[in-house]
Amino acid sequence: MNLLCTNRTTTGKPEEHATSDDFRTLFTEEMSSLYRLSLLLTSDQEKAERCFLGGVNDCMQGTPVLKKWASSWAKCMIVENAIRIIAPRPNHASRTRLAVHLEPNSELLTVREKDAVIASVLELADFERFAFVMSVLGRYPDQDCSVLMGCTPREISDARRRALQQIAQSYAENAVTSRAR
Repeated sequence: MNLLCTNRTTTGKPEEHATSDDFRTLFTEEMSSLYRLSLLLTSDQEKAERCFLGGVNDCMQGTPVLKKWASSWAKCMIVENAIRIIAPRPNHASRTRLAVHLEPNSELLTVREKDAVIASVLELADFERFAFVMSVLGRYPDQDCSVLMGCTPREISDARRRALQQIAQSYAENAVTSRAR
């Protein structure tokens, strides 16, 4: 029996590439979450709009991708545009240690508390904000973040730790202030 000569044709149809219409539909249906990603990365409404529109343009005119990867590709284009616009770089002078260890359960947060957490993300320094949004919210591996941002994986993990500490501290301060009212 010769295994090398077996018929390897498949009856399934080939995977389709996403079209401009597919991306138009995607950016329309997911506008809120894609714009929120742009805003979280840029921390500025005008820059977020430029980032979002750049992502739309890149998806419509850029490299063809499979239809099943269109949503991930759109997020990647948003991230790449935000990096071009902000150019975040590590700030080695910001080696602060915060002694707050708070892990809020996002399912239990009220709308006001979620807004406070988003506000605390927007207050982060550029590099820490990018490291947090990309690695925690976007679930990019540290290696991918470091390649996209031109730094080391260690700088990403350090920035993420600082971001989490600052967010926790801000959240704790806001919770104390809310209880005092």
